[in-house]
Amino acid sequence: MIEGNLIVQKTIIFSNHVIQYCERLEEKKKYVIARQLLRSATSIGANVFESQNAESRLDFIHKLKIAAKEAHETMYWLILCEANKSYDFNATLKNEIEEIIRILNKIIVSSKSNSKK
Repeated sequence: MIEGNLIVQKTIIFSNHVIQYCERLEEKKKYVIARQLLRSATSIGANVFESQNAESRLDFIHKLKIAAKEAHETMYWLILCEANKSYDFNATLKNEIEEIIRILNKIIVSSKSNSKK
């Protein structure tokens, strides 16, 4: 399920990068943002992973839509970190989440169009 599945792999890697970043934020006592970011970012991968065992195509799409919403929330927290000079912003995380959002959107659109056939 993981091997050869691009979105699952990318979300696991991204979650690990966010975990490391949030640990650094917590060392600087940035607890509130660290927790919010950690929750939303790891939720993306959890929903993508869960979608791999969806009960139907609609369930699959629904789980990926939740992942996409969490990805957009994650982008929000990263934008806040970027805008605040007291946070050591990690631009790589922003690039990774932008790519994950694009992939999720493509999968959702493709799955919706395939379900109409």
